[in-house]
Amino acid sequence: MSDFPVFDAHLHIIDPRFPLIENDGYLPPAFTATDYRTRVATLGVTGGAVVSGSFQGFDQSYLLDALQVLGPGFVGVTQLPASATDDEIVRLDAAGVRAVRFNVRRGGSASITDLDTLARRVHEVAGWHAELYVDARDLPGLAATIERLPAVSIDHLGLSAEGLPHLLKLAERGVRVKATGFGRVDFDVPSALRAVAAANPSALMFGTDLPSTRAPRPFRDEDVELVVDALGTELGAAALSGNAREFYRLDRLRQDHRNSPETETGR
Repeated sequence: MSDFPVFDAHLHIIDPRFPLIENDGYLPPAFTATDYRTRVATLGVTGGAVVSGSFQGFDQSYLLDALQVLGPGFVGVTQLPASATDDEIVRLDAAGVRAVRFNVRRGGSASITDLDTLARRVHEVAGWHAELYVDARDLPGLAATIERLPAVSIDHLGLSAEGLPHLLKLAERGVRVKATGFGRVDFDVPSALRAVAAANPSALMFGTDLPSTRAPRPFRDEDVELVVDALGTELGAAALSGNAREFYRLDRLRQDHRNSPETETGR
């Protein structure tokens, strides 16, 4: 059991009862909401963000089911086509969805060319933020757009050592960074965690990345302690839970974001 509560800011649920799309010849094995609960039973998980993968495309049925099964404390990160209606966004928000994902690395999401328009619209309609799965080496071409958006996070510490300086610049400007996928990166994780926290103490959001599809090294329970060991008690506890709970708006009353000026953060 972790000594700190954990908000798992990045997890995948793979339920073969719902549509799955082969991606580059890969179809993931099942990892249901029940499987997830069993896997993290000793980790002190109090909630989390269920993130849509490339292999789920624009299907919402699996996500709505997973959120219902996992219950309070869990929110969704979905993929939407640019043609999604405001009514659909509102409906998903009522079910607990809190962000739209752009999967630059694997596909299955809206095009990165839709980032500015779609990210702004979901924020205006429902207060959502945008999440990017992208190699940080590619951030210079996106930075101008990202910096202008109201709320953004980057997955898996940006993946590459070469891209880390670009990631840190965005963290300084308020972009959040998921402390996830430690087995996917090509650099020393503790050093990167400290660098991101130094750039912005509120940036880091830990997640298990379970079931670690296609990761060279899957999630290990020790990854939770690694965060605290690298950052110390205060920053570590914030990265494990507090930062993400604030970003995903877990501790705020739900409101009609379309009519509330309070959603205009970062402007």
